[in-house]
Amino acid sequence: MISYSNWAVLSVNFLVVLSLAFSGVALCSVLYLVGAKWRFEVRHLAVSLFALFPLAFVMLIILLLGGEHTFPWIGHTAHGEDVHMPGWYTLPLLAAREIIGMLTVMYLSWIFIKRQEVSERSAEDAARFHHIATWIPFFYVLYGTMVAWDFEMTLKPSWHSAIYGMQAIISNFGMFLAFLVIWIYVLNTRDRLVNQVKDYIYNYMAQMILAFTLLWMYTFFAQYLTIWYGNIGDEVDRVLAMQNGDYSVLWWAMVFLKFVIPFVVLSFPGPRHSPAVILGVAGGIIAGTICERYVWVAGINGTGTIPVLWGVVVSAAVAFAGYKLVGGAMRRGNLIKG
Repeated sequence: MISYSNWAVLSVNFLVVLSLAFSGVALCSVLYLVGAKWRFEVRHLAVSLFALFPLAFVMLIILLLGGEHTFPWIGHTAHGEDVHMPGWYTLPLLAAREIIGMLTVMYLSWIFIKRQEVSERSAEDAARFHHIATWIPFFYVLYGTMVAWDFEMTLKPSWHSAIYGMQAIISNFGMFLAFLVIWIYVLNTRDRLVNQVKDYIYNYMAQMILAFTLLWMYTFFAQYLTIWYGNIGDEVDRVLAMQNGDYSVLWWAMVFLKFVIPFVVLSFPGPRHSPAVILGVAGGIIAGTICERYVWVAGINGTGTIPVLWGVVVSAAVAFAGYKLVGGAMRRGNLIKG
């Protein structure tokens, strides 16, 4: 029998893979809408992460089939109990919205990528690309909120937060930016890219990472302060259990890796122009985000063993599958050599 904390490893990996798959398209959409010229340096590389969607879909089906292993409220929640959004807690409805939601964003992402490829061919193509680009941020926030509710916030039915969806979206997008800057650096230094990314991109990425670090802390503290000040049992109990319970080391690692270190380092212009420093900060943000996901998923009651061994094994297998999928997509798109 697999314990809940071990099974939660799959949930965390799913959330990470899904965030990477959709965030590349979201970044390209936002950079286009704000008129950022440096999008031409990263747009094809970023959307190649779309190749992770099939992996995310397989993991989603496994998690849904896992039933109460994935969603501990199954069999323990009935209408009329003291729960937030009681109608939300039905597995068939959850499965339907998650599957339909993923298929919808996959289709929209695919259209975005295809139209981006020909967006400079004619005025008509540019207009069609602009149309789909305006929809991507809306669906990114809407779908990201639904996933955050289903796989994190509502794992404990009596707990809810109006800002949690936005906090999770900002956190995961910040992780994506950290991953992207490391990925660009590795491909550049190993001379794997057909067209190398210019060095000034590291500074631009560092500025975006700093911005999302501040946004994450804003939403995190806004939620924490409201819950702490209100001191309502069902709300404050979960937060304090995660902060002071068996997962407290991950909680405090999250705070330092996702805010303290990035804020202190990237607030100064010098480090923002140093790829080595940026990579160190980015690696910490990725680790901090993984800690955050484990705290919210595996540590919902503040108790349980941290699944170190199971986490390493499953994460390595998922990373290998993702590496193969994205590598294949990049070769088909003539983005890398060999």
